Amino acid sequence: MLNIAVRAARRAGNVILRGQARLPEFGYETKGPHDYVSEIDREAESIIIDTLTTAYPQHAILAEESGSIGQSDHLWVVHPLDGAMNYLHSYPQFAVSIGLRVRGRLDQAVVFDPMRNELFTASRGMGAQLNGRRTRVATQRNIDHALLATGFPIRSPLELRARMPMFNDMLAHCADIRRAGAAALDLAYVACGRLDGFWEFNLKPWDVTAGALLVQESGGLVGDPDGSQSHLESGDIVAANPKLFRHIVSRLSRHRTPPATR
Repeated sequence: MLNIAVRAARRAGNVILRGQARLPEFGYETKGPHDYVSEIDREAESIIIDTLTTAYPQHAILAEESGSIGQSDHLWVVHPLDGAMNYLHSYPQFAVSIGLRVRGRLDQAVVFDPMRNELFTASRGMGAQLNGRRTRVATQRNIDHALLATGFPIRSPLELRARMPMFNDMLAHCADIRRAGAAALDLAYVACGRLDGFWEFNLKPWDVTAGALLVQESGGLVGDPDGSQSHLESGDIVAANPKLFRHIVSRLSRHRTPPATR
């Protein structure tokens, strides 16, 4: 099943790369505040769904643009273009993300960065790889020296204001923070040790499903900011090596007053 997911991701990546030259022709639509979709998103998703359903017609799919398709113990969770805003501005930080859940458990993961030709893959219990080489999370234990990543809830001004004290506190107690705009790649970078940790709120299943398995199979921990394990449903996620995970959760928990929009 991993090979089929890789095939789907590479086919979608080719569509995305070819589509860069066509963006002025197709433009984009606004789905909501700061939420955009282009014809390239839809074309890439269609190719992924076609590849998966041809190989596994009985499997179900949950995709960003197409929603829920079918019912099965095997659920493919698809993000055809994570980092769409970056893509629309030719900022080279975006990826294809495909994850498989079997009876609710993470089973297979692919995150493909077509700009760098970097393929992150994982199978449950079999480890994770970057272009065929084993990945491991970083060994940084001290949050003071950690390079972290996060995202901002820019679609909700009320929640953005509520989250800023948390961000400011984290920034004051770590080495630095990156905000690149593609959660799937942030999680992949935690998996391969480029980032020491990552946290974000209100993400969708297609943002985190594949990346979460990459981190777990690279020796890291993934969970909610309160330390629980409902991140795939809540969309609130922390990822890091086991030692740093506890430090991040501890500091985030100081700011766990629910935002006004939730």
